[in-house]
Amino acid sequence: MTIIEKAPAKINLSLDVLRKRETDEYHDVEMIMTTIDLADRLEFTSLEEDRIRISMESRYVPNDERNLAYRAAKLFKEKFGITKGVHIKIDKHIPVSAGLGGGSTDAAAVVRGLNRLWSLDLELADLALIAAKCGSDATFSLYGETAIARGFGEIVEKLPSPPPCWVVLAKPDIGVSTRTIFQHVKVEELTHPNNEALIRALHARDLSAICKYIGNSLEAITITLHPEVKQIKDTMKNLGAPGVLMSGTGPTVYGLVEHQEKAKKIYNGMRGFCDEVYLVRLLG
Repeated sequence: MTIIEKAPAKINLSLDVLRKRETDEYHDVEMIMTTIDLADRLEFTSLEEDRIRISMESRYVPNDERNLAYRAAKLFKEKFGITKGVHIKIDKHIPVSAGLGGGSTDAAAVVRGLNRLWSLDLELADLALIAAKCGSDATFSLYGETAIARGFGEIVEKLPSPPPCWVVLAKPDIGVSTRTIFQHVKVEELTHPNNEALIRALHARDLSAICKYIGNSLEAITITLHPEVKQIKDTMKNLGAPGVLMSGTGPTVYGLVEHQEKAKKIYNGMRGFCDEVYLVRLLG
């Protein structure tokens, strides 16, 4: 038996770092995220032997315990006492180390997929306990759509989705380590986005207000370390995108654009400036 799961990327409409925890090395965050129509595709086949096999063509992604999909499968099998194995074939489309949650959404797809493959009929709340151990975006990716995530990212509350629009994504030819960015965080020096205003804009389905209030408190840190992110952001703004922001810890920059023709113009302009450019729709 083989089943398929789609693993959509996310963008941060907002990312706020509230405080550094005293109990561990992590920070408390408040992130408003939504999903986009750029996705990995995962294919699951049950194996009789007790092993986890990951296969993919991307040379940038490991296929052992460093891979979040592998980690999610291992945690799932341990949690629910599964002695069968699984072969997971990952067709990667989401850029790696891009701020788009590619590893986390794969992990979430594994948790959903194994629940279906082995007919366990578990609730999402049960699956979320595993997803939470696979990265700060994985719980959100399990639920999908549009939501605010708090704590380490494991506390997720659904929000209204933005009105339909186009998303132009531009990623410079670099990878950004989330750990490295957080090592530079000094919470008292951060600029904090107005999440309350953004939530009101989502409830009102007001795209211009959403574009006004999107914000990322880590953007300045990434730009200091990687100035090309600011160049991409400025270029996208100059091309006329009304809402432009870096997603996650970067380096991908996105622009929210209401009309397709304008989105195509911005997409074409960014292709002359940056190698990895995508034009997609919001899913959330």
